[in-house]
Amino acid sequence: MKEPAIKAMIQLLDDSDTEVVQLVEQQIRTLGPSIIPVLESEWEQLSLNPLLQEKIENLIHDFQLESMRNRLTHWKEAGGMDLMEGMWIVATYRFPDYSFSQLKTELDQLYFEVWPQIRENLHPMDQIKVLNGVMFDQLKFGANTKNFHAANNSYINVVLESKKGNPISLCVIYMWIAQRLGFPVYGVNLPNLFVLTYKQKGVQFYINVFNKGLIFNRVDIDNYLAQLNLVPNEIYYNPCSNLEIIRRVLRNLIMAYDKAGDEEHKNELSQIIDSLD
Repeated sequence: MKEPAIKAMIQLLDDSDTEVVQLVEQQIRTLGPSIIPVLESEWEQLSLNPLLQEKIENLIHDFQLESMRNRLTHWKEAGGMDLMEGMWIVATYRFPDYSFSQLKTELDQLYFEVWPQIRENLHPMDQIKVLNGVMFDQLKFGANTKNFHAANNSYINVVLESKKGNPISLCVIYMWIAQRLGFPVYGVNLPNLFVLTYKQKGVQFYINVFNKGLIFNRVDIDNYLAQLNLVPNEIYYNPCSNLEIIRRVLRNLIMAYDKAGDEEHKNELSQIIDSLD
C-alpha cells in the first residue's frame, strides 16, 4: 500500500464510528512493521490530537514487539551462535532504534582498550588477573548494587554506557572480550548467580565477574550449593548455551518489571520467553 493511502487510514483511527476504527486498525496491523516510519511521521504531526497519538504509539509498540519477537525466534532457530546478537535483540525491546552495528562498534572500541594491556605466555589464572585489572580498575566496570533489580542492568547498551550491571550482563561483556582475546571462557548457569569458567585441557576454574573477577574453584561451588540445600548437578559446573543465557536475561527482566509493578512489560516478556521454550 502506498504512503498516502496509509496516512488516510491513520486519520480514520479518529473516526466517531467505533466499528470503522476497529476495521481500519485491523487493516493497518496487516501491513506489518514496515509502516513504522509512516506511523512515526504522522505521530509528529498530530501534537493537537493526543488520543490519536496514543493509538499510533500503541501500533508502533506492537509492531516493534513483533519485530523483536521474530528476530529472537530466527536467532534461536539459526542456532543462537552469536550471543551478542541475542543481547542486541533483547535490548531492542526497550531501545528499538539501537542497531546491531552500533553494538559491534562499541564492543570493538572496548576490545581495543583492553587488548594492549594483555600479555602472552602467562598462566591462565594470571591472564585472568590481568584482564580483571583492566576491566575493573582501569575501565571501572562494576556491580550495580544500589539498583540491583533495575531493568536497565539487563540491557547491553545501557551497561556498556554506565559500566554498571548485574552478574549476567557483566559476565556477557567480560566473556566476549575474553573470547576475543582467545581465552576459553564460558558462562555457567549457577542458581541465583551467573559466573564464568575458564576451561581448557584439564585446566578449569571459575570467575565471579560480579565480584571484580574473583577466582574460585569447584569446591567453592560445592559449598555454595550446600548453602542453598541443592544437590550438585553438572549443569552448575560446566558451560551453558547462548540460548540459556538469553533466557536468563529475559527472566531477569521479567523479575525487574514485576518488582516495579509494570505488568504490561512483564506479561509481554513472559510471552516472549515462552516462545523460546
